[in-house]
Amino acid sequence: MKDLTFGQYYPSDSVVHHMDARVKILLMILYIAAIFFISSYFGYAVTLIFILAFSLVSKVPITKILKSVKRITVILVITALLNLFFVKTGKVIAHWWIFTITDYGLNYAIMMALRLTFLVIGTTFLTLTTTPTELTDGLESLMTPLKYVKIPVHDIAVIMSIALRFIPTLMEETQKIMNAQKARGSDISSGGLLSRAKALVPVLIPLFISSFRRANDLAVAMECRCYRGGTGRTRMTRLKMSWRDPVMLVIVAVSGAAVIIMNIFLPGFVI
Repeated sequence: MKDLTFGQYYPSDSVVHHMDARVKILLMILYIAAIFFISSYFGYAVTLIFILAFSLVSKVPITKILKSVKRITVILVITALLNLFFVKTGKVIAHWWIFTITDYGLNYAIMMALRLTFLVIGTTFLTLTTTPTELTDGLESLMTPLKYVKIPVHDIAVIMSIALRFIPTLMEETQKIMNAQKARGSDISSGGLLSRAKALVPVLIPLFISSFRRANDLAVAMECRCYRGGTGRTRMTRLKMSWRDPVMLVIVAVSGAAVIIMNIFLPGFVI
């Protein structure tokens, strides 16, 4: 759990860190849209080059990014196996009992694993280079039009920001509880799947209690500071765009559009 990077902020003096939070959120949306349109290894190779360049510019170690992928290894394996064994289209490579492996299923399983990996890497970049306060202000600013239909934009942004902020905190709390239970003689890491699930009960109950206690403390602290929602609130630091923000937005938009166009109109070129 100490390797968990999602939700954490990596302080650095880079161009990416100084970018406007609204632009980074828009870039992330464009990135996710482009990832879902990629259907070739060529497209993922181009995306990998883009990620390495982005890591170099942001001064975020690529090893810290890869730690976020390490935490979803089980999900990647399950997703790949489901697509490998249950996609029946294509030439049959192997068959055993109810399981059939085809060339299309193998290719599709690899593609889905790559897609999930790149999605996690992209979202991790956003949280590593943007503080929770900047994320809150950026989300609220982008969702401003929803205020006209009576949607509590500020409250939604605050809830999302608090949820991101508490992910590493809860993971750290979980690790402390597990170490405390092991010190008391509890065996968590051995045995079968059912025994391990039962052994986690002494961990989950204190974790839920601690989570509710933290939520109550946060609510009391916000009330003591006269928090009453977004009506009439001002900001100590206002979001301001520099000339780098629209330039980066145009570059990523053009790159994403190029990937989408190549996959639609030039399938033979990108495969």
